Amino acid sequence: MKKVMVTGVYGLIAGAVYNRLKGLSNDYEVYGLARRRQDSDRVAPDRVIDIPDERFTLSDMQDLDQMTAAFEGMDCVVHMAADPSGGGGWESVLKSNVIGAYHTFEACRLAHVDRIVYASSIQASSGYRAHVEPYRSISAGAFDSVPDPVPLVDRDMPTRPQNIYASSKVWGEAMGRIYAEQHGVSCLCIRIGWVVAEDAPPRPNSGDIWCSQRDIVEITERCVDAPDSVRYDIFYGMSDNQYRWVDIEHARTTLGYVPQDRAEDGQESRADA
Repeated sequence: MKKVMVTGVYGLIAGAVYNRLKGLSNDYEVYGLARRRQDSDRVAPDRVIDIPDERFTLSDMQDLDQMTAAFEGMDCVVHMAADPSGGGGWESVLKSNVIGAYHTFEACRLAHVDRIVYASSIQASSGYRAHVEPYRSISAGAFDSVPDPVPLVDRDMPTRPQNIYASSKVWGEAMGRIYAEQHGVSCLCIRIGWVVAEDAPPRPNSGDIWCSQRDIVEITERCVDAPDSVRYDIFYGMSDNQYRWVDIEHARTTLGYVPQDRAEDGQESRADA
């Protein structure tokens, strides 16, 4: 049985991961950390997450000693806590995504946690979608000019963040490499696609970056259970959408990740409704 800590546990994705792991009680002993015991605004109102007091830590990730104590005995930390949009400006990003992430990595080192699963973002690559063809045409819905097959952006291509939030996620990926190569803490980064509470593409032409809740939970669990030999890596957390422009084959071959959903299926369901 693995002991797993999920940070930002009352967030949309983190809560879904927590509920999945908690349901597999023969495989995982799961804990949660968050700055408040209240769902984020992005969560569907009917979602239920039940964390026993003895398995919950109230923390805004600014106290390194507190986080180190919370991580003692953990096999893996799934680090989802962050300012999810950067909407709070630089001070919020600095506190949550930079200082909070550093404390997470350092607390894992001090507590001898073997693995961090780090929530990065598709926005680490969003500059391709904004400025480079054929990704710009895909984002605009101009599919007639899109080649078949679509040339895919993979983890080895340069990052192209477009805002402070995305830049903080690229910084977190770099920190993960430092801790993997210099401190022996495995770090697997997931560049998470657009996951929403209603679990369907929220608007036309968003299917190229959409990921279902089921698929993001699946790739996260696969990262938790990845072989010990996988010490540092980056994966795109995306559903198998028709106009997906990022590579998920690497996650398939390394982790055994096989997405179950497609944006087009969700769009058809909305159209029928």
